[in-house]
Amino acid sequence: MSCLISFIHFKLGHRTVCKMGDVVVTDKYDALLLNIAQDAAAGVGGFLDAIFSFLARKTDFYSNSNEKALESMLLEVCRRYRKLSFESQKQVEAAKKLKEREIRLKREHLNEDNEPKIIEVEDDVVADEGKGVVTELPPDSNDEKEKVNEKEEEGKVKINDGNGANLENYSWTQTLKEVEVRIPTKMKVAVKARDVIVEFSNQHLKVGIRGQTPIIDGELHGKIRPDDCTWMLDDSKLIILNLEKSDQMSWWSRLVTTDPEIDTKKVVPENSKLADLDNETRPLVEKMMYDDRQRRMGLPTSDDQKKHDILKKFMQQHPEMDFSKAKFC
Repeated sequence: MSCLISFIHFKLGHRTVCKMGDVVVTDKYDALLLNIAQDAAAGVGGFLDAIFSFLARKTDFYSNSNEKALESMLLEVCRRYRKLSFESQKQVEAAKKLKEREIRLKREHLNEDNEPKIIEVEDDVVADEGKGVVTELPPDSNDEKEKVNEKEEEGKVKINDGNGANLENYSWTQTLKEVEVRIPTKMKVAVKARDVIVEFSNQHLKVGIRGQTPIIDGELHGKIRPDDCTWMLDDSKLIILNLEKSDQMSWWSRLVTTDPEIDTKKVVPENSKLADLDNETRPLVEKMMYDDRQRRMGLPTSDDQKKHDILKKFMQQHPEMDFSKAKFC
């Protein structure tokens, strides 16, 4: 679905002009209309009375049109600006949300930088006391696990602070609920919103500048909700997208299927976001986070522990049985 929400501000002479979609809105008459609104009685109703009174007394507005045509025209104008008002508010909320996220990430960076760093030093060799003989230690099981992890990480890109990746032409971050994409235009001239092409569908994303090769054009890692997705052009240089995930219980390993993957085992969920989840979803997310940590440390998951407890209880209830030669998976 082509995103029709484009909202840009620019200066024309001494007045501000806003372009929303295909409609140009100007503040040229704001001072005059504001005076009318302040003088008119009965709020909005009084203001409209003043406007339509002027049309009746000073123009042929009513004489050259039939009643249905007038009503149709007025209703169309009302609906148009009601829609634009909603779109404008949506952009304001998206920008506010973006700013709050930037502040939160900066605060997290500062906290990480201020934390004391502890460096663990491991001895690779042990001197045989009294003989001066150096004996190699047996291979550590943790070293073997690290080698396995290194092999698993081959071909994957480094995860960024937002649980996404910084790629050549754009970067992306994610929470369980949404994905944010930042795309520098890299154009020498200022880009206008009408020059930006953004198309959302259930599992496809296309982003580019009119007349240029698309920056992104591919199948998304997961499905999204196009009607809840937004985009904005920041300072004519940066395209920012917010994609609402359909499945809000999983992490994406990449934005589109042609991108290199990240290691989702290294995703660090934002604990502050757990409070936003409903009572049914939160325990599932907490369990998923716990199991991920256990797997990374080579420890049993919650399901493994549950099975172990059941088996232990069974063994206690049946002391007559010999489990010494039993093999457990």
